[in-house]
Amino acid sequence: MDETLWNDVDRFFTDTLLVPDPVFDATLRAADDAGLPPINVSAPQGMLLHVLVRALGARRVLEIGTLAGYSTIWMARAVPDGGSVTTLELDPRHAEVARRNFARAGLDGVVELRLGPAVDSLAVIEQEGRGPFDFVFIDADKPSYPEYVRWALRLARPGTLVVVDNVVREGRILEAGSPEAIVVGTRRALEVMGAEPRLLVTAVQTVGSKGYDGFAVAVVTD
Repeated sequence: MDETLWNDVDRFFTDTLLVPDPVFDATLRAADDAGLPPINVSAPQGMLLHVLVRALGARRVLEIGTLAGYSTIWMARAVPDGGSVTTLELDPRHAEVARRNFARAGLDGVVELRLGPAVDSLAVIEQEGRGPFDFVFIDADKPSYPEYVRWALRLARPGTLVVVDNVVREGRILEAGSPEAIVVGTRRALEVMGAEPRLLVTAVQTVGSKGYDGFAVAVVTD
């Protein structure tokens, strides 16, 4: 088994289960044209986020890490009328591409993009009383993952679902002595989640067009 097979299976899932959508094609094309890194979720993963948001009936969604807005659009299309997605992005170039993608998707009134360091934006959101959020998706700089998990809890309610992407990193999550900030941050975030009595949490390994990785899923219980 290798990545060629994983890609083929992902393509089969996409072709068989997902309806072709020019909005998503244009979103990915805009990201590629702008030279953004191809690190967005895959189409099946995007649909998973959509299904989770819809199944939860989430009206307020928080996303930490926008990139070109591909995952944002999947989630924004799942919130009910009057629902919203607040997405946080550090890079002005990424934000510019994402805003154009949101406008093309007709989501200007649904998605709010906040530009700047996520921790600063999260503090402002708390001061504004914007929470609690029903669904939180964390997919940003890995060294800051522990802090993002703590903020997710501060802005959550009982029943909030928290999804943390890229927690396997091709198995490097096992490298306890790694000096690499990405590995250290991801391991620490999982430790924080595992030790938090307010969370029921698990993690799932995945293979596919994004390689060998995985995500953690937690629900806030109290």
